[in-house]
Amino acid sequence: MEKLQTTIKESFTVSGTGLHTGGSVNMTFLPAPEDHGYKFQRVDLEGQPTVDALVDYVVDVSRGTTLEQNGARINTVEHVLAALAGLEIDNVLIQLDSPETPIMDGSSAPFVAKLKEIGIVDQTKEREYFEVPYNISYEEEDRGVEMVAMPLDDYRLTVMIDYNSPVLGSQHASITNLSEFDSEISSCRTFCFLHELEMLVDNNLIKGGDLNNAIVIVDRVIEDSELDQLAKLFNKPKVEVKKEGILNNVELRFQNEPARHKLLDMIGDLALIGTPLKAQIMAARPGHAANVEFAKKIKKIIEKNEKRSRTDEKRT
Repeated sequence: MEKLQTTIKESFTVSGTGLHTGGSVNMTFLPAPEDHGYKFQRVDLEGQPTVDALVDYVVDVSRGTTLEQNGARINTVEHVLAALAGLEIDNVLIQLDSPETPIMDGSSAPFVAKLKEIGIVDQTKEREYFEVPYNISYEEEDRGVEMVAMPLDDYRLTVMIDYNSPVLGSQHASITNLSEFDSEISSCRTFCFLHELEMLVDNNLIKGGDLNNAIVIVDRVIEDSELDQLAKLFNKPKVEVKKEGILNNVELRFQNEPARHKLLDMIGDLALIGTPLKAQIMAARPGHAANVEFAKKIKKIIEKNEKRSRTDEKRT
């Protein structure tokens, strides 16, 4: 049975703080017509320019996935896009009054909850998938990244992460169908190593970080004085290291929550292809940079196939 395209029943707004800018942001989701896809709109800028959520417009992957088009920039789009793609919503306009989406709790769960509460409606046009016709691979030998999309009449994803960390170890996460996204993946939060946190603070970044929206992995011996400094920085009465090797700022929602979050990021980044996929995706050590390059490779194959189809139609 063919699936119809979907949108949301009505508009709604979520408000929060940008992780890196530290600024407040209001983000409004609006229903959109068939074949609209995902678009962001900066309502705080003159002319209220829009940005297509397509891999063509990715300009930065250093601390999340950033898009820029028509003089407008949108930072950290992956968690919002993962929520939409994970719920198989096709057409939405997302308006922001700031350059960065709100970090919320560091996962997609707050967006998912609100999208489900508002409701999803079928439209009249059929959903068109790209069915991966053969194995599509991407590798980065220097970083040990391996990604492959294989033919499958569904959408399954498996992720493996390995940071050579005795604390984190090697972790795997997978879903066999997007119906599992809500319960198994959407609530998994972003994570970082303590040395990364310190670097971001030193560079005046993560202004919106409050230790409630990230898992902090302690990858070295840390003195009590440093813990006291972190507590002061993030307005906590006390910061400690748990036996699992993470700060006591959060409780893990899953034992392999970091790997599940990487799977969440991949769903969001691959949504930038602009076409829902039917494929089995397997990825070792993925990150935003690799996800985006992999998405570009798949999108080029889609465009090549579409061009060939148009040429064949003209001949007939």
